[in-house]
Amino acid sequence: MKDASSGDQKQLLLIDDDPNLILLVKDYLEFRGFKVVTADNGREALDLLEHQTPDMIICDVMMPEMDGYAFVQHVRDNQQTSWIPILFLSAKGQSQDRVKGLNTGADVYMVKPFEPEELVAQVESSLKQAARLAQRQGPGGENAPTIQVPFDVELTPTELKVVQFVARGMANRQIADELKVSQRTIESHVSNMLGKTGLHNRTELARWALENRKV
Repeated sequence: MKDASSGDQKQLLLIDDDPNLILLVKDYLEFRGFKVVTADNGREALDLLEHQTPDMIICDVMMPEMDGYAFVQHVRDNQQTSWIPILFLSAKGQSQDRVKGLNTGADVYMVKPFEPEELVAQVESSLKQAARLAQRQGPGGENAPTIQVPFDVELTPTELKVVQFVARGMANRQIADELKVSQRTIESHVSNMLGKTGLHNRTELARWALENRKV
């Protein structure tokens, strides 16, 4: 998917079953300097990922063939794609919808309708965070700033087990199978840990666990 002639141009995979939204968002992101590849649903997007590796994925939640939740779980279960930042777009804006989206494995959850400038800002922020994480894991990365959380955060034994699996890139469904509990129980543990630490998503939670030798 990378084009050597495009230099440092970031490439995005945009997934939505609404052709009008696809057209508008694609045009806006390309105007802002991104290269955009599109898919109509999660299954088509998985086929694209067999041959292409985007810098970030922007994905609708409710789609035919395969919805966003199932798609994200597939992405997170695959070691080749588990690192890719994912932004959920959804018309469902209740708190429980956001929590489910983030617990499923998305890094950002935005509600439709949204301002294009906010979408671009979220994309740029996620790409910068991914670059910082990659830099930390590469040569000299040990000097990268650590994520700050309250010093007195204490995890229960079960939460400690869960965060260790999260840091290994495992999806909630995989963790539930490993611990022989329901996926909803794992989602609850992840949500509790995000509340305790003040972190925003699973990516930050995993990084905090690694930096503080919880793994």
